[in-house]
Amino acid sequence: MRLLVISLLLLCPWTVASILAQKSEVTVVIDPGHGGQDPGHLAINNLGLPEKDLNLKIALYLGGYIEKHLKNVRVIYTRTTDVYPSLKERVDKANSIRADYFISVHCNGNERQSVHGTESHVHTMSLAKSVAFAQEIERQFSTRAGRKSRGVKDERDLQHTLQVLKYTNMTSVLVECGFLTHSGDRDFLNTTYGQEVIASAIFRAFRGTIVKEYPSISFVREQPATSTSGQVASVTNGYAIQIASSKEAMDPNDSWFKRLKMPVERKELNTSSAYKYIYLVGDYSSKQEAKAALAQVHESGFKDAIIVVR
Repeated sequence: MRLLVISLLLLCPWTVASILAQKSEVTVVIDPGHGGQDPGHLAINNLGLPEKDLNLKIALYLGGYIEKHLKNVRVIYTRTTDVYPSLKERVDKANSIRADYFISVHCNGNERQSVHGTESHVHTMSLAKSVAFAQEIERQFSTRAGRKSRGVKDERDLQHTLQVLKYTNMTSVLVECGFLTHSGDRDFLNTTYGQEVIASAIFRAFRGTIVKEYPSISFVREQPATSTSGQVASVTNGYAIQIASSKEAMDPNDSWFKRLKMPVERKELNTSSAYKYIYLVGDYSSKQEAKAALAQVHESGFKDAIIVVR
């Protein structure tokens, strides 16, 4: 038997290596860019948070979504407070734990205040896995978050290299969530909803990518039987359309909601979940009536809106 095992090891080294390399979880390093004495880009006319603060907020939302909705994923941050790890420290941290993914979160800036939209950067276009991940992030930015996508870019577009992409030994993407030098992007990124929906778009791209890359690992975490819509359904009195949820209370008259051209109702939930507020539009006597309105809400950019019972 011992000779047989030795023969298999000699004849099938790649098969044995593949078996030994099978993973039971993946590790993602989330890197909120800048921090501490390095503010990054500043908002136009200083009407909003500096880049370092927005990067951290979006990164923490992203990590929170992963931990809430996925299992068998280990989330590591390069920072969780207003400190500045050097670029080398960020790279070394990801490499030392042999992370599978590296996501660096940033906001952009440009001398031309008309430039706006999202971008996802990879080191070179020859890195197929990084490019595919970046493309999916941009797709989600466009469809999930309703943002203008400026596409996937590499060092040739920038005309210089990005250290956190060049030296990390895993699938690595640096995302630019919008231009703080553009008033529309700035205003959007300075709302809780904007930060959440950008983080949600990155999360969806990450989820789709790992499910495809690691089909043998179960990632989907079973959710409690009581859903957000179930919380709303305590009293049956017609139907409404839920357009968003948030951890902190948002003003129903926020400019982000105005494109609906419908009154927005904020409702506080009696729940232990972090998402304590939901935002509703409409008051419909039948589900068929609500479905007709839902199509219009989706066309307005709220792609994840759902029908709930009042």
